[in-house]
Amino acid sequence: MTDFSKIYLAWRKGKGSRRHIVGLLERGADNNVTFQYLPETRNLVKTEGFIPYFEFQDLDKVYDSNVLQIFSHRLIKSERPDIGSFYDFWEIDLSQAQDKFYVLGKTQGLTASDNFEFLAEYIYHPDIHFLTDLSGLSYANLPKGTVKPGDFLQYEFEGDNEFDKEAIKVMFRGRDIGYIKKIHCRIFHRATETPLNLQVKAVEQNGIIRKIFVKISVQG
Repeated sequence: MTDFSKIYLAWRKGKGSRRHIVGLLERGADNNVTFQYLPETRNLVKTEGFIPYFEFQDLDKVYDSNVLQIFSHRLIKSERPDIGSFYDFWEIDLSQAQDKFYVLGKTQGLTASDNFEFLAEYIYHPDIHFLTDLSGLSYANLPKGTVKPGDFLQYEFEGDNEFDKEAIKVMFRGRDIGYIKKIHCRIFHRATETPLNLQVKAVEQNGIIRKIFVKISVQG
């Protein structure tokens, strides 16, 4: 079953800044991938200094040529000796590892050179599982060791959130620790009959926790 057919482009001005959804990559029935900016992105140029993706400068155009080829430059080379560990970390189905659209969505296309992220809109099904990193950690200021790999986290819907009505708050032992990223949170609203598992897979920390990577899957 297809895990997703839409990937949203997210951007933020800098670390600790609010994440904005600025564009949409969509794969059609013919397998071609298109890209376009969302209408509200134009306001970000004025309010936060948003600069469009280098190869896609026109905020009004629907791009339908070489989209995936351009964005796939963000992916690590499959010839790397550590590629197996990379796929394992990001919960990549090896049977789909040659599908660049799939790998881009699963790994978020993260690089150290810009503030763009690629957030897949996951389709709920009983075997769905993917990795995400929590947002809001810069505000939580969690001490080192607050959570560790293997810990199960709890979540609740936060419909009164002023910034995002789809917000999913994440807790551990009664303490608020962060949020599920925008777009990734939508699957929680679709998993109404069977709750989702949130298990810590990795933690980046020094004096405080910098990142928490969480595996999301269906409870069985």
